[in-house]
Amino acid sequence: MSLFAPPQDIQTEVFARLPDALHKDARSAWADASKEGVRLNGFLEGPSFDRDGNLYLVDIPFGRIFRLDADGGGWDVVADYGGEPNGLKIHRDGTIYIADYRNGIMQLDPATGAVTEFCVRNKMESFKGCNDLVFARDGTMYFTDQGLTGMHDPTGRVYRRHLDGRLECMIDTIPSPNGLVPDLDEGLLYIAVTRANAVWRMPLPKEGGTFKVGVFVRLSGGLGGPDGMALDVEGNLAVCHAGMGSVWLFSRLGEPLYRVRSCEGLHTTNCAYGGPGNRFLYITESDSNTVLRAEMPWPGKPMFSHLD
Repeated sequence: MSLFAPPQDIQTEVFARLPDALHKDARSAWADASKEGVRLNGFLEGPSFDRDGNLYLVDIPFGRIFRLDADGGGWDVVADYGGEPNGLKIHRDGTIYIADYRNGIMQLDPATGAVTEFCVRNKMESFKGCNDLVFARDGTMYFTDQGLTGMHDPTGRVYRRHLDGRLECMIDTIPSPNGLVPDLDEGLLYIAVTRANAVWRMPLPKEGGTFKVGVFVRLSGGLGGPDGMALDVEGNLAVCHAGMGSVWLFSRLGEPLYRVRSCEGLHTTNCAYGGPGNRFLYITESDSNTVLRAEMPWPGKPMFSHLD
């Protein structure tokens, strides 16, 4: 039973589709483990815009980073490095940071395509499998370490990398942490908890650490759970529901406002605001290797890449 009225529908359109020339039609170690050996052409994730309006995307199973021009017609392979890139965010200095499931946090020079290690372990311990990352407005990095955690093994983590290079494990009891984004005031962090089909709310007190972590919203149904997320200028949270073919827009109070429906497949994995006036939500639908687009009621909150 829901306590809220059904959210209004928002329709999507296909903005871009992975060109045939970039199809792999191959198996990979990632696909063998997570997709039962299915041959894939690619698996798009991690959308993020640079200051010039180019959209960067990751291809998890084949270790590729794509750059898509502002019109959606031109695809470039910026890097092909053999990792398993899952999430991507751009620093305001133009450097690209990648949450790589196999390798940890990597950095990419978009001018040369060089991919190098940035943060690949916590002291002597390797990560379980990094999933996504986000920057606070001061440049502090937060990232999720998901691995194969779930309700059977609630040991997923959220890390904070301070500006001085210190790495802090903020919480280590999450059943599959995925996308993450701070609220408008950066007093808390929203965390998509895929296997619990929920979004958690983690306070970020000024004195450091965290406490009173709780549930922000619980989703229902679908074949997966919450994945990537994005925030708009009103503080509303867009939550990609992988396996449901939808992106839900919740108010800062957790009220369901809109349901953005995929016009392609069910695997709506991640999203980013961009386009004219930052008013459009761009969504990766990974089964069809498409980028969907929907005009939203409010503009997105500017990402760290766009801050002066």
